[in-house]
Amino acid sequence: MSQTFVFLPPAACAGAQAALTVQRVADGISESLTFSQVLVQLAGNWTLVMPVEAVTACAVNLPTRKARWLRQALPFAVEELLAEDVELMHLALGEQLADGRHRVFAVRRSWLAAWLALCPTAPQAIAVDADLLPGPGTALLPLYGRWLIGGENVTRMAVHAQDWPQLSSLCAHPQIAWCVPQHLVPQPVDECLPVTEPFVWLAQQSLHNNLAQGEFAGHSSKGHWQRWQPLLGLVGLWLVLQWGFNLAQGWHLQHQANEYAAASAALYQKLFPQDSKLVNLRAQFDQHLQTSSGSGQSRLLGLLAQVSGAVAAEGGYVQISQVDFSEARGDLALQVQAAGFAELERLRERLQESGLAVQLGSASREGARVSARVVIGG
Repeated sequence: MSQTFVFLPPAACAGAQAALTVQRVADGISESLTFSQVLVQLAGNWTLVMPVEAVTACAVNLPTRKARWLRQALPFAVEELLAEDVELMHLALGEQLADGRHRVFAVRRSWLAAWLALCPTAPQAIAVDADLLPGPGTALLPLYGRWLIGGENVTRMAVHAQDWPQLSSLCAHPQIAWCVPQHLVPQPVDECLPVTEPFVWLAQQSLHNNLAQGEFAGHSSKGHWQRWQPLLGLVGLWLVLQWGFNLAQGWHLQHQANEYAAASAALYQKLFPQDSKLVNLRAQFDQHLQTSSGSGQSRLLGLLAQVSGAVAAEGGYVQISQVDFSEARGDLALQVQAAGFAELERLRERLQESGLAVQLGSASREGARVSARVVIGG
């Protein structure tokens, strides 16, 4: 059965709009249609592809491998990495990386729910455009007027071509740019490979991380459920038999676990007396270790990911001409050029709404544009 992909543009970050022009890929053909036109033509399985500007991607250490405990541990593992309250976010657990960490994707729950509310049938998969880029190393692809960055890197983001030279040293090699022949490629890259139809090519890549989880998971049809009923019945019978054994074993282990938990809690409180609330000792302890040995590169990429989303929302009226990052101060200084003072003010408001501390320096007019220095974080 043919799979349909619906790509939302960066403008979709502003909110759900049935009249917004999106890209539909089906049977190897890519076409631009309004979202409402695409919904009328949807049949069978389909995948919603979100712009990376709407998503925060990170990697964290999780204290367990059991599926039901992993989801319970997610909020505590990522809450300090998010600019917004974790309760507002839909968290999706992704693949496990070579260093043992798991990818985690966070998207504002109300924003995603508003887009899905327009759909007569729920997508079977939800993906992020930059996350579809293949490895090894770092992959770059021009899409919707910006360059997607993905591959083996933890970070998934979109940048303007002029920003790539300052990021290339932080990204894994080989660095491969996939683009239409004769397309101007940002440098440096290790290799340029041709792509005739970027949307079609991206839809053909493997989906490693499906964000359709939890409340946004795709629902199977009634017929599919009935086909699995016999197997589920056998599984249920086995679970009942296993339950008796687990109950006896669990009672014995629980007593032992309580003793270990009490000893661990006492040790943790000695090490970190300022933490009055203990929820998940392993996750909180790992977070302290990460904080004490935090990477300036990780903070830089995190700030750039949020800035790129705010700049993309201005639709090309704001451009960044220079980026300076101070690891000692923890701030990111940007030399920004905008069409006018109103665009600079909107950019400042968008960054503040993302939870960032923003200082806007005095602006000056240079020809037809306005230039200002913006300092973020610190």
